[in-house]
Amino acid sequence: MKFKLIAVAVLLSFVTSATIAQSLKVFLVKPERLIDLKNKCKAGDAQTKSWVDHLVKDANKYLTVNSASVTSKKQVPVSGDKHDYMSLAPYYWPDPSNPTGPYIRKDGKRNPEMNEISDHKAIDNTTKAVSYLSLAYYFTHDEAYAKKASQLLHVFFLDTATKMNPNMNYAQSVKGVNDGRGTGILDARSFVDLVSFIGLINGSKAWTNTDEQQLKSWFTEYYNWLSTSKGGHDERNAKNNHGIWFDTQMLGIGLYLGKEEAVKDYLKSTLARVDVQQETDGRQPLELERTAALSYSTFCLDAWFTAATLADNVGVDIWNYKTKDGKGVQVALDWLLPYAMGDKSWTYQQIHEYKKGDFLSLLIRANNKYNDDKYSAAIHRLQEEKEDYLDEILYGK
Repeated sequence: MKFKLIAVAVLLSFVTSATIAQSLKVFLVKPERLIDLKNKCKAGDAQTKSWVDHLVKDANKYLTVNSASVTSKKQVPVSGDKHDYMSLAPYYWPDPSNPTGPYIRKDGKRNPEMNEISDHKAIDNTTKAVSYLSLAYYFTHDEAYAKKASQLLHVFFLDTATKMNPNMNYAQSVKGVNDGRGTGILDARSFVDLVSFIGLINGSKAWTNTDEQQLKSWFTEYYNWLSTSKGGHDERNAKNNHGIWFDTQMLGIGLYLGKEEAVKDYLKSTLARVDVQQETDGRQPLELERTAALSYSTFCLDAWFTAATLADNVGVDIWNYKTKDGKGVQVALDWLLPYAMGDKSWTYQQIHEYKKGDFLSLLIRANNKYNDDKYSAAIHRLQEEKEDYLDEILYGK
């Protein structure tokens, strides 16, 4: 009889955990991972508690930040509407030989003029803050985190006076050439983080069903704009990192809106990019043309890892996908590994310092997916490059 009671208790525990996992609408981490971490915290696991304490400490920094809005910028796009997102192309500068003419490209050299328009910072600051606050709320159930996330979301997306219009028509414009480009959609890549974690504050007093429906309405409009606009069409057709970063928005926002079948169908074109973007040895030739080729090779792989994590939600395996001639995400990672670690001399351009912390993030995710000790060994070597513990929380072992 005692054995039966124990068996029933275990079964109920399993069913409860499975039910909770289904209710967690997150896309860049498995719900089971978050549930396991929370249970380990309750059980007093020192490593897990250390990770979560670091996360909460980081989230606390966002409790006092000012809400960001695209309407705060001093400039006005050609539409005349401050609610339209606006930014300047970062690598374009005045032409010394033609000072009043069109700007010219200097790849890898950021023109500080771009910082005169604050919209890109508004997106980055809002999405990062909401992501951390949502995760902190999940682990602590402290309403302060959900309340702050709700405030930031209302100002940026929902409030009539301050919300952004759901388009990127005037993103990354080039002075004297155009008023915006499809490449500017890259500025909004962190929307994926936001929609991937916002579900963690569902049920909070600070985030109502009405709020959630309004946010989904905003992202429905934005998703439709991505799908039908010229800018969206241009970016989807980009063969370098811009193309796969565009895919991450279509995948992440599609999942948030419950479009699982559309996401599955879209992933066919994502997988087709492997053959276009990579060589059989793992090189990413279009990234190697850049003046910061090591950074851009890492940046493009980051997009692939993000897409692969999102694809897991609908049962599509990008991690282990291979073309007929052997191209694949892990092949690209393994080619880059010795150069990123400094074990091989980089023979392409890299005009500014390489951030090994960016590669560490890839290694932590790779170590979660591939059974290969070389990734854990590399992680150990790069521990001093760590800036926070978010990757360990989401993808650690």
